[in-house]
Amino acid sequence: MFSAVATRNEPADLWAYLPQRRQRHSELRKLFLLTGPPGSGKTTVVIEIAERLRTKGIKVGGMTTSEVRQGGARSGFQITDISSGRAGMLARVSNVPGPRIGRYVVNQADLSEVGVKAIENARENADVIVIDEVGPMELTSPAFVKAVEAALSSTKPVILTLHWKASHPLLDRIRKEARENLLTVSPENRVTLASKIEQMMGETHLWSEERG
Repeated sequence: MFSAVATRNEPADLWAYLPQRRQRHSELRKLFLLTGPPGSGKTTVVIEIAERLRTKGIKVGGMTTSEVRQGGARSGFQITDISSGRAGMLARVSNVPGPRIGRYVVNQADLSEVGVKAIENARENADVIVIDEVGPMELTSPAFVKAVEAALSSTKPVILTLHWKASHPLLDRIRKEARENLLTVSPENRVTLASKIEQMMGETHLWSEERG
């Protein structure tokens, strides 16, 4: 289980806790949440943040989700491992058996082999974990839910996008714990959000002294 308990000494807009670690210094752990309607630019913001962090020598891992279009129409969704570039189909318009969200059938094999493994690898090897997104399609997989919960319980910063309206115990719990730290992406603010989050991450001193 993950949780965050604010104290009077912590900024009100932080979802943070001091992890128990075998280090001389404790690090502040931070969760950055993005939500917004389809097409608002959540994935674009996440990719820009990842690129900004990489230029600072920060290792970013995890997964992103993007649309797949054929003939100008959306035919499905692709998931991509940020670290390796490996891609798979999250869901597509199909009549084959499997979990169905609207007209899309979720590809459990690729979700597990690409998405879940990307999150697990990021938890083990990256400095920052990206999960884009936690939505109805991804949540059909118990392995995905478990991977997200493990990432949220880790000591590493997590940048996570949430589906705009979907309800699920995990989504509801994240929204409840997030408090003021849930940012809504819009056409008006998406060009500045990556810079804002990068600045917030720097201000909370997420990178330990041992990074040099």
